Amino acid sequence: MNKKLRSRDWFGKTGRDGFIYRSWMKNQGFPADEFEGKPVIGICNTWSELTPCNAHLRDLAEAVKRGVWEGGGFPLEFPVMSLGETLMRPTTMLYRNLASMDTEESIRANPLDAVVLLVGCDKTTPSLVMGACSVDIPTLVVSGGPMLTGYFKGKKIGTTDIWRFTSESKRGALTDEEFKQAEASMCRSQGHCAVMGTASTMASMVESLGLSLPGNAAIPAADSRRKVLSHQSGRRVVEMVKEDIKPSDVLTKKAFINAIKINSAVGGSTNFIVHLTAIARRVGVDLTLDDFDTYGRNVPLLVNLMPSGDHFMEDFYYAGGLPVVIKEMSEQLNDDVITVNGRSLTENNKDAECYNRDVISTVNKPFQKNSGTTVVKGNLCPDGAVIKTSAATKRLMQHRGKAVVFESIEDYLARIDDPGLDVDEDSVLVLKYVGPKGYPGMAEVGNMGLPKKLLEKGVEDIVRISDGRMSGTAYGTVFLHVSPESYIGGNLALVQNGDVIEVDVANRRLHLDVSDEELEERKKNWKPPEHEFDRGYVNMYIKHVEQSHLGADLDFLVGKSGSIVKRDSH
Repeated sequence: MNKKLRSRDWFGKTGRDGFIYRSWMKNQGFPADEFEGKPVIGICNTWSELTPCNAHLRDLAEAVKRGVWEGGGFPLEFPVMSLGETLMRPTTMLYRNLASMDTEESIRANPLDAVVLLVGCDKTTPSLVMGACSVDIPTLVVSGGPMLTGYFKGKKIGTTDIWRFTSESKRGALTDEEFKQAEASMCRSQGHCAVMGTASTMASMVESLGLSLPGNAAIPAADSRRKVLSHQSGRRVVEMVKEDIKPSDVLTKKAFINAIKINSAVGGSTNFIVHLTAIARRVGVDLTLDDFDTYGRNVPLLVNLMPSGDHFMEDFYYAGGLPVVIKEMSEQLNDDVITVNGRSLTENNKDAECYNRDVISTVNKPFQKNSGTTVVKGNLCPDGAVIKTSAATKRLMQHRGKAVVFESIEDYLARIDDPGLDVDEDSVLVLKYVGPKGYPGMAEVGNMGLPKKLLEKGVEDIVRISDGRMSGTAYGTVFLHVSPESYIGGNLALVQNGDVIEVDVANRRLHLDVSDEELEERKKNWKPPEHEFDRGYVNMYIKHVEQSHLGADLDFLVGKSGSIVKRDSH
């Protein structure tokens, strides 16, 4: 190892400073030779009992440590803010950037030569990757893995079924007792959502970017092979220090293009767009919303998983997992980029075998011809909006309908099931002020549940539009991430009940049939709703968060500041 270890600026010091750095660490029982030139590997852990998806990460941390010790490193575990999607209010997306700051500053401030990121629940993955990229020391990601598939009345269920159960309950097709039974049947093991929701999408993202070892995405959390991968990751990260492989070496524009194509092939969440964009801007890669459409447009859907298909992440793993998808797509991927193990994606996965073609299809006979996320533009979204076409209804891909407008999420909740609501199956639901600044935090409320009166008529889907996000576990003909958002005066703010909205996904168009002159007139009388947040992080977030098409990062966090700490603490 020719390059000086970063940790030597702490543990290699003589005199008083070296005494302090080493002596206090020795109160944990570390022998003196651990401080004599071994690479110090930080294990950045998002374990929390308030983040159920990550509640097993302590066990994985121990497996990583075993690998680090075995590889000749010195492992030190530390916590950062954990974002539990199922419990945190108003939305974990509000705190993604805060957690990234926590990660960045924790890594930079401490004597670390490399870091292993332990992630799982939706926002823990992008937040930790964003923070680590801004420091740019050798980094390897280990995901927590999906939970085992749930069973209810003899049938497989997962998070996507929540929306179905809710609709059935509203129309009386599911009793309260059955609803409780389903609740008890779904989350039957440790791990994150068992479908191709955002957590599984993020696990697939880090593997397709080359930030994790092959196979990371799909191994169930309860499977012992998840610990094996963690152990191997601990060994490998020590070698990465010797080889000086950093995120900036892995995360090139070609790597991001690979990730976009693979995300389309697996039917990943629309949240992928806002997170991947934020990561790209941290490492200085020029990635635009149009890139997601350009590179993901003609990629077929290869994976038959909920919410776009029928199966679950556990089935995906047994069928061969993401390595099979990467092998299937090898001719479409950039092969001249390295991953954390020093080899390319295609080289890593050239021997992958598929064991179930009903779960993972071939490029020649795909599950669906067109997949991924489509980017649309128009006077309603000049900077773009997105729709997950693989989870939408084909007949609604070209549609005209009258707007039914909700001025806030509270307005929606108060009126959506009102029998007097003027809505039918051709209507377009419009939800305002749920974007990055408006909510604040760009909550997952874009997949608005349908009115009870339509559900009772058997209607299963209508067009919905908002500047918010949608859970990766959800489905429907839902346009999201409208930019510019309504809170800063985007045209979404000016939509009125009865306005006609035209949808034309094939031609990438989302249009409000109102003249420019009328919109200008409406804007004269418009003002944004008042926020109640006048202090702390939320106030800072509102002032500095960027729009969704830029990744919704804080403007002063874009780019990286490196690993050098110029001032000593003593």
